[in-house]
Amino acid sequence: MKKVRVGILGAAGYTGGELIRVLINHPEVNIVFANSESNAGNKVYDVHEGLLGETELEFTSEMPFDKVDVVFFCFGHGKSEAFLKEHEIPASVKIIDLAQDFRIKGSHDYVYGLPEIHREQIAGCQHLANPGCFATCIQLGLLPMAKAGLLTHDISVNAVTGSTGAGQKPAATTHFSWRTDNFSVYKLFTHQHLHEICQSLNELRPSASPRVADTLNEGFGTDGITVDFIPYRGDFSRGIFCTEVITLDAPLPAEKVVEMYKDFYSSAAFTHYSEKPLDLKQVVNTNKALVHAEVFGRKVVVTSIIDNLLKGAVGQAVQNMNLMFGLDERAGLNLKASAF
Repeated sequence: MKKVRVGILGAAGYTGGELIRVLINHPEVNIVFANSESNAGNKVYDVHEGLLGETELEFTSEMPFDKVDVVFFCFGHGKSEAFLKEHEIPASVKIIDLAQDFRIKGSHDYVYGLPEIHREQIAGCQHLANPGCFATCIQLGLLPMAKAGLLTHDISVNAVTGSTGAGQKPAATTHFSWRTDNFSVYKLFTHQHLHEICQSLNELRPSASPRVADTLNEGFGTDGITVDFIPYRGDFSRGIFCTEVITLDAPLPAEKVVEMYKDFYSSAAFTHYSEKPLDLKQVVNTNKALVHAEVFGRKVVVTSIIDNLLKGAVGQAVQNMNLMFGLDERAGLNLKASAF
């Protein structure tokens, strides 16, 4: 079988480097180009130093779209749409966009790439919008409840992310001396991922159940609910740990809730229900997502964890690429967590 020919735009950033790390070990992929204007001619390992000894690939300023089957956009948010207005990519070339430009449904043909709910659409699509990292982790904790029609009250979400979630470009809140031994909150109730989260929750809800607000802090009378999301910056480099508190109309037996989660993810390639409370190290450096639920009367407390650069970005993008090209969904993603 012919290998999938890949091009990478924005290859010098964190997601670009992580994507190269995954794809150079993918048995069905050949990286044709890794584009970076400022690093053209340099070895990839000159920027992504952990790849020394792994590849001799060089950055290039060229973008030979006629020689690839798929191109990954590893741009910052807002740059993908602008790029497409200025450059023509052949209709035969698939696009996987890791930015947020096309995640919300609108006048475009991009499929929202969350495999746990859109596997068939992903397999048949030409253009894909890869979900955000917080959005992925939060949705995986809420989707089974949404499908069961149990999200009938406001949902309280707290989630902490590692410093790589802020990207490679230095900023006041990413310097080591500020981030280390520190913990802070940001974008209270206004995080951009809320829109795609609520979009998915509305999509899954039974038609007879109260409507989940599909835009930030938009209510629908007494039946409308919102996701109250408080994001935190953590003192670690990678991973997301999310806690979601869901209020039920009436108590449910804990075993019923657990069964609901197990059934929902029974065929998921990388999302698993854990009987035990979670530790972030279980998923770091893997494409896994783990979910755990506990019941306290009318309250269900769900915890979910992912690696923000893998299941929250690059790993999920490769998982989606596999589906789009009819490959084994797990191909190239046999990444193991630390035993300690």
